[in-house]
Amino acid sequence: MPRVVVVTDSTASLPAELAEARGIRVVPLQVVIGARVLDEGPGGATPEVVAEALRDFVPVSTSRPAPALFADLYRSLGADGVEEIVSVHLSGEMSGTFESAQLAALEVDLPVHVVDSGQVGIATGFAALTAADVLDAGGSGEDAANAALARGEAASSLFYVDTLEYLRRGGRIGAAAAIFGSALSVKPLLEIADGRVVPRERVRTASRALARLAELAVEAAGEESVDVSVAHLANAERAEELATALTERLADGLEGREVMCGELGAVLGAHVGPGMVAVCVSPRPPASP
Repeated sequence: MPRVVVVTDSTASLPAELAEARGIRVVPLQVVIGARVLDEGPGGATPEVVAEALRDFVPVSTSRPAPALFADLYRSLGADGVEEIVSVHLSGEMSGTFESAQLAALEVDLPVHVVDSGQVGIATGFAALTAADVLDAGGSGEDAANAALARGEAASSLFYVDTLEYLRRGGRIGAAAAIFGSALSVKPLLEIADGRVVPRERVRTASRALARLAELAVEAAGEESVDVSVAHLANAERAEELATALTERLADGLEGREVMCGELGAVLGAHVGPGMVAVCVSPRPPASP
């Protein structure tokens, strides 16, 4: 068992095989669908299950992990010989997950560096992977936590939704913004800023929204080396079109890496609704000397 271990949560959208290969432990959030309470992930709350429930007007909500769940994991890692933990999570402005991890850190006897990535989705995942990279290179837990925080701050998360209604219901965007968007029959483009969902632009059609997402992603990437991911909920065709376009337009910055493309996790999907397409552009930190 490594001396320092990275922990994250299921909203980080790391493929299970990648998390396992990098030694990253993942704590699931929960989705409440009607009367059922399911852990996010295969065999529980999946994007398909959430999208179907939303379409059928079944009540869907989400729940953070309890502090005890984090504390149990931290203690288990300590019992296995881990001396330090770096726990990287989605924005504390949008979920109590970060707070749960903080409370759990106070209950255990080993150092836990709890990081608010200020992000959601794979942007948090990239931050957790960067923490693992720093540890693999011989860095300390504090070094890894600082690197994860910096990568979260540098990322750009942009997305298009068919309607702001799901975000309004979940309290992730103001009622005034939701009413404004629906009244004009526009297609909202949103972004994560200071850990919150905020409006970026309004366009008239879905096609224009996707084209504008590509333009904004290219602008965010600039001349840097970047990781790029496209996610969707029940909108695979448009997401794949966007991923293909970005693969071509950002070839230099990608340096041979693929644009990741897949379905958004169930927890985040519950708040944005079917039809959503998102893109994350995450500048890669400089290689260690």
